[in-house]
Amino acid sequence: MAALLILSIGSLLCDPVISAQQAKVATAPGAGSGLSTDKALTLAEQGHCQESISALKRAMTGQIPPETRKKAGIVGLRCSLTLDNRDAALDFLRLLGKQFAQDPDVLFILVHAYSDLSTRTAQDLGRTAPQSIPAHKLNAEALEMQGKWEPAQLEYEGMIEKEPNAPGIHFLLGRLLLSRPDVGPDAMERAKQEFLKELEVDPNNAGAHYVLGELARRDEKWDEAISRFSQAAKLDSNFAEAYLSWGVCLVTVKRYEDAIPP
Repeated sequence: MAALLILSIGSLLCDPVISAQQAKVATAPGAGSGLSTDKALTLAEQGHCQESISALKRAMTGQIPPETRKKAGIVGLRCSLTLDNRDAALDFLRLLGKQFAQDPDVLFILVHAYSDLSTRTAQDLGRTAPQSIPAHKLNAEALEMQGKWEPAQLEYEGMIEKEPNAPGIHFLLGRLLLSRPDVGPDAMERAKQEFLKELEVDPNNAGAHYVLGELARRDEKWDEAISRFSQAAKLDSNFAEAYLSWGVCLVTVKRYEDAIPP
């Protein structure tokens, strides 16, 4: 189900001339590994993707004009996606991103290509394990992004009913409850309980400690907030927000020396 909610945008990347059927069945006369860049581009534009990808990839590392390399990379990327050759697509993405990092046209294409690969992987998940926790989680996240709070909440609750000790699910449900535009005191209390349940499942969830700290800070429960923020920071040394909130709470209760590490 998750894959169904994430629309493919591969059509933005695939040249109309290069259809999937053409790419799979067309064979270019005389095609081989020694193709020139111009010949490879011509073949690719005629639908002979399989025969041209290797030469297009070589062109990306060859001594040819930048505009030709750019065209080779874009056409090669389109061909790779048409063939669903994800390894080749990732190679072209890496080369284009490295060589044309400031080119807005290339960056636009990269955005859609990464999105297309993400969509295909989501479809793989939905096809191979549609009832798995990861598939339901992906579906819930997609619903949440669309602002469909009730269906997303039902997905999370269904996951918890199925696997109450699955790490991360209580946290995601608590986060959703706090994200809803109609959040009220009851929802906030339930969210708090979900974060506490998450810590029963996974005591090392720094995010759960942090959100509980924010809830405690909102209620001016400074000792609890300090404890939560400090724990989050200890669990994740890169958690800048936890350090900041920890310091703010220490300053609020006039523990200035503790707020400034030695």
